[in-house]
Amino acid sequence: MTPDRSLPATTRALVIGEALIDIVRRPGAEPVSHAGGSPMNVAYGLGRLGVPTTLVTQIGADPFGDLIAEHLRSAGVHLLPGSVTASATSSATATLDDAGAATYDFDLRWDLPELSLPAPCTLIHTGSIAAVLQPGARAVLGAFTGAPAGTLLSYDPNVRPGIMGSRDEVVRAVEELAAAAHVVKMSDEDAAWLYPGRDLDQITRDYVAAGVALVAITRGGDGAMLRAGGATAELAAHPVAVVDTIGAGDSFMSGLLYAILAGGATEAVLQNALGATDLGRLGQTALASAAVTVSRAGANPPTVAELAAR
Repeated sequence: MTPDRSLPATTRALVIGEALIDIVRRPGAEPVSHAGGSPMNVAYGLGRLGVPTTLVTQIGADPFGDLIAEHLRSAGVHLLPGSVTASATSSATATLDDAGAATYDFDLRWDLPELSLPAPCTLIHTGSIAAVLQPGARAVLGAFTGAPAGTLLSYDPNVRPGIMGSRDEVVRAVEELAAAAHVVKMSDEDAAWLYPGRDLDQITRDYVAAGVALVAITRGGDGAMLRAGGATAELAAHPVAVVDTIGAGDSFMSGLLYAILAGGATEAVLQNALGATDLGRLGQTALASAAVTVSRAGANPPTVAELAAR
């Protein structure tokens, strides 16, 4: 399912955030290493969908860093100069249960020099650990608050409780960055950890009231809900045989951003003028992107052709 329009020739996306190696442990199998990290996955997903994308990150000049750089190149994603550092490349061990769901253990470093953003830039996206973990999180927030008017700003909290700090600290950081964003996406698990006991409908209302133009909450096999202003859409997940859920939320995110950029909805988001029909169209593309990813192993998002076939 692809948008009716094509990407404007001037479209440029910048993703800021962690890139690391996912060491995946499956029951009864040897560990396998993949390039990972939520922002890196979103950058890769955008690149696979034909969006010209640059990633600002921190990787090492080591074999793991080389693996990540080659992975990004395969999707046409550029690394911003300065992203390769003297530090070792970070890693995360993902342990899968019998249902394919993942839990994570991190060995992570996150710091950024003062950012010099390429121009023009249509979209800036960030998320997960990079938006919370200091000292790099300060530079991420500065990139959002200092972005030129008319830049689409997107954020996925993608909570990792084991490394981000206390709930109160994380909620403050999430809400501070979300207040600067036009698009916020989170999972129902993120929402439950951030706001225990608060229902999803109220959470989306609160984020819209705080100024977010489009809020999306994914619900795994139960689909997703989207809210923009007074409009809402509750969408069922696309039927699919799940191999694993690694990268599903990131693929939803890249699919949603692609749908906005290629579907002519950028200005509507910036002007907070989306309606229910828009939400349904954008959400269906995002869910189709996620469905492709969960149908195969690892964070392997679709190409435009694969998305069109859904």
